[in-house]
Amino acid sequence: MSSSSSIVGLDIGSTAIRVAVAQGGAEDNLRVIGLAEVPSEGIHKGVVTSIDDAVSAISSCLEKVERMTGSPVEHAWVGINGSHIQAQSSHGVIAVSKPNGEISEDDVARVVEAAQAVATPPNYEILHVLPRSFTVDGQAGIKDPVGMTGVRLEVEAQIIEGQTAQVKNFTKCVYRTGVDIDDLVLGILANTEAVATKRQKELGVAVINIGGATTSLLVCEEGDPLHAAILPVGSGHITNDIAIGLRTSIDVAERLKIDYGQASSSDVGKREEINLSEISAEEGFISRKNLVEIIEARLEEIFSLVDKELGKIDRSGKLPAGIILTGGGAKLPGLVEAAKHQFRLPASLGYPLDVASPLEKVNDPAFSTALGLVRWGLLRAESVKGFSLPKLSSLAKVVDKIKGLSKIFIP
Repeated sequence: MSSSSSIVGLDIGSTAIRVAVAQGGAEDNLRVIGLAEVPSEGIHKGVVTSIDDAVSAISSCLEKVERMTGSPVEHAWVGINGSHIQAQSSHGVIAVSKPNGEISEDDVARVVEAAQAVATPPNYEILHVLPRSFTVDGQAGIKDPVGMTGVRLEVEAQIIEGQTAQVKNFTKCVYRTGVDIDDLVLGILANTEAVATKRQKELGVAVINIGGATTSLLVCEEGDPLHAAILPVGSGHITNDIAIGLRTSIDVAERLKIDYGQASSSDVGKREEINLSEISAEEGFISRKNLVEIIEARLEEIFSLVDKELGKIDRSGKLPAGIILTGGGAKLPGLVEAAKHQFRLPASLGYPLDVASPLEKVNDPAFSTALGLVRWGLLRAESVKGFSLPKLSSLAKVVDKIKGLSKIFIP
């Protein structure tokens, strides 16, 4: 297998860095040939805090997957996250260019470009422009207007923006490992590609990715993204709460959460106790009821913040396909039942769909973002849509050429 024929998804999280290598199979099935995971360094809440540490951790993860696949990673679809990312709705309007009124792909590209002319906050740049629906001469709800006849073309779009300095620091970390970036993709967008079916996205679904330091939300309706949000709270905060509440070390708190934690305290007996000496060098017993109550309180807070976001778009308790929970923090026992109760909607765990692999980790919700990035790459690698922004990799190559020319002309 040549490295150019493989698709690589690189998920740089605050807790772990994960990479997936796959090849496209028949009927869009992914054939995953490599998965690797290492603890994250130099990244906090999706923001780079130390470039050297982040480069070292990313390099370590890439080396691990290269040993597994036997070929070097030369380029990757990279997931970006962080509370600095924000989404806003936008509206674009143009006049159809052809005299006969037939709408061409150029018209669609122009109206999407018109939608980008929004008041972007200072020091922010656009990462994605996601067209939701088009309107032709007042006829709304059109998905693909190419070939239709009209005079006036409008688009409703979702604009995803990131802080310029953070985006540059993020891309610098990847480039320093020697890997070219195919494109930067918002993590939760890729996640939704991996775990939500086309029918769910049509009916109305919310995908919630519970990460270590952030919780991401994407609401889809009628097949397109309706709302995105990144909340600065995640499963790492549950661990911190346990450490403070039970007066134990952070490592022991993490073990307690994984081995004895669950989302609801109603079915935990008051007399259940955990012997700390079985999982650490610490002595003593703690009440499992207390442990689960601490977890439950923080989960309720995370879910209420997500529900508030749903309320902003009037979708609280109104999504027929319900909630899909994914990410490393979604593996907590009883989480699905807790989500059903809190959101008053159907809920399920999100596992990557249509993936073939002998590797067991493909069914781990923690790898859903990395596998979603691979899926995103598979769908867009062959023909990059006209709506997409210029690829960061091609921009980097132009910059490198300019640097090379300056060396020739400047003594």
